[in-house]
Amino acid sequence: MSYKIPLFDLNFNEAEAKAAYDVIKSGWISTGPKCLEFEEKFASMLGTTYAVSLANCTVALHLALVILGVKAGDEVIVPSLTFVATANAVRYVGATPVFADICSLEEPTISPQDIKNKITPKTKAIIVMHYAGFPCRMDEIMQLARKHNLKVIEDACHGPLSEYKGKKLGTIGDIGCFSFFSNKNISTGEGGMLITNNPDYAAEAKLLRSHGMTTMSYQRASGHATEYDVVRLGFNYRMDDIHAAIGIVQLDKLKNDLEKRAQVRKWYLEALKDNQKIIVPFAEHSGFVSNYVFPVVIKDANRDQRDALRNYIHERGVQTSIHYPAVQRFSSFQDFYVDLPKTDRYVMSTLTLPMYAKLKKIDIEEIVGSI
Repeated sequence: MSYKIPLFDLNFNEAEAKAAYDVIKSGWISTGPKCLEFEEKFASMLGTTYAVSLANCTVALHLALVILGVKAGDEVIVPSLTFVATANAVRYVGATPVFADICSLEEPTISPQDIKNKITPKTKAIIVMHYAGFPCRMDEIMQLARKHNLKVIEDACHGPLSEYKGKKLGTIGDIGCFSFFSNKNISTGEGGMLITNNPDYAAEAKLLRSHGMTTMSYQRASGHATEYDVVRLGFNYRMDDIHAAIGIVQLDKLKNDLEKRAQVRKWYLEALKDNQKIIVPFAEHSGFVSNYVFPVVIKDANRDQRDALRNYIHERGVQTSIHYPAVQRFSSFQDFYVDLPKTDRYVMSTLTLPMYAKLKKIDIEEIVGSI
């Protein structure tokens, strides 16, 4: 089906095409100078010390757990309202994902109270996911982590440049992880970034992303090294310079894109303010956020009623989505199932509406009119 108003729109033009072409023309297309430039620019924008470019965010999450020493027999508390990669990464290291509920329909981020309830002697880490780019309650979560000597990983895929009390998301915990998948605020097609202020974590990430090798191909090709040793069992988790070059262009566009998204959100809030059957999560939030997606909740709706509304909207040419199915209910997670009533309530009644910078006020009026 072709939609008149799609769910998202790729923020690409000739600049990304030229950046990729220039890398191809340079003769060096794998991990090299553009990856380094992308890392330095990303770290500077977020106010963090180290950034390590990677193939995607899933491997960033995996490396974060490895670097922080999470292993078989450990438990990691994670949200269920997230993309499955957040929980999959825990299983990659042989640990057990322990699912925590959300705060509420109005604040669908991981609940500090439920995190507290699920801490055991086996708990090693907490992964938070800043849903739609809105911050989790990081003060409470970091206080719990310090009290119980736990590591904190921020899945900040939704939140580049989003802030929590003056700090950029991804810089508050031990390690932050970002995605540059095609529908993210920053898109390179595939790609990810791991950020940290800990030099040892950054060095370990750089080592593990390239087979545990002490030097990389570009270093040897440019005369900075002539040989290498393999000192750890590593992975092939590298980004290449083509994707990094596109990422640099995307970073240059990011602030303007987010400012336009903020205006789109204001139009939505104004248009929906008198609809008593709709909850807009984070409606009262006033801080700067990325507005990655725009979810709404249909009050007292079951799944069939939500899907009926969704189909009605689709018939009028407006694409929607669901962010996200509950991970603990997927077939491959049946051994980790736990009852999460708030998450289940949210999942059956939520609907994600189009959100991107090119949307006009007339588009929002048409979308809300169909609702």
